[in-house]
Amino acid sequence: MEYIQIWIKLAVAFLIAVIGTPLFIPILKRIKAGQSIREEGPQSHMVKTGTPTMGGIIIIFSVLITCLSSGILNTDMWILLGSFVTFGLIGFIDDFVKVALKRNLGLTALQKLLLQVAIAVGLAAYQSSVSIYGTTVFIPFINEYWDFGIFYIPFIAFVVVAMVNSVNLTDGLDGLASGVTSIVAVFFALVGMNFFGMSAATVFCAALAGGCLGFLMYNKYPAKLFMGDTGSLALGGGLAAAAILMNIELILPIAGGVYVAEALSVIIQVSSYKLRNGKRVFRMAPLHHHFELGGWKETKVVVVFWMVTLLLCILSLKVFDQKIF
Repeated sequence: MEYIQIWIKLAVAFLIAVIGTPLFIPILKRIKAGQSIREEGPQSHMVKTGTPTMGGIIIIFSVLITCLSSGILNTDMWILLGSFVTFGLIGFIDDFVKVALKRNLGLTALQKLLLQVAIAVGLAAYQSSVSIYGTTVFIPFINEYWDFGIFYIPFIAFVVVAMVNSVNLTDGLDGLASGVTSIVAVFFALVGMNFFGMSAATVFCAALAGGCLGFLMYNKYPAKLFMGDTGSLALGGGLAAAAILMNIELILPIAGGVYVAEALSVIIQVSSYKLRNGKRVFRMAPLHHHFELGGWKETKVVVVFWMVTLLLCILSLKVFDQKIF
């Protein structure tokens, strides 16, 4: 019966997003918060120009309402919501200045990085001071905890910042980031329930999954609304925070392997271009564009990436066989 509570939290966030999104879209249209499409991207995406963005506000709102009404308002929950909202706020400032105010200069790359690092360091410092695991990190497959000592905080900060920006890079096709994140969030909610019971992390992940699924109803192809950096940075920050509070931060790159592949494709592409006299490894990066230019329809790429994520989450459950389940 306990697992029903997960689905209730998920359903609440889902309904809030489903009901709230069509009410929010006209507001975005009034302030002319339309998405600008990169000219160097796939030409088929140019028809999306002007689609309302900053829809991540709806996901954030649905998660906040669900979590704040859950009755679990301990310090862990405030840390989770604080990380989720502050990462979303970084994206919102960038989105609002560029899209709504029509100014090219939002936050600089350095400013965004420094803000992300500051939040990540705070999150790592909190967890190392309150967790019974201290500065140890669970190592998948060998099922052991290694003490990272003084390297714990910089390591965790790297994991958080890397995941936040990986999710941001994944948000490039209709329904891709929202669909992948909903699957990963359900996985973490199930792990949280099995390992911690109805904890703050469990409730948060269930709410995040529901918010993403509700948003997906309007973000699926052809998208009526984009989440923008407001949503993608919040999703990455929220998932990373939940994984850290459950001390399973290294499971996130496995379950969220699609995020990692997207980020690596950009790193490989840029490195190859600079080091090999303009030669590229992929037709276009991030990875989802590589498949698009290879002849796959956008919907096929999205569904395949969803299925890969589901398989990776099942694999991640196997990692816990000896340690948790």
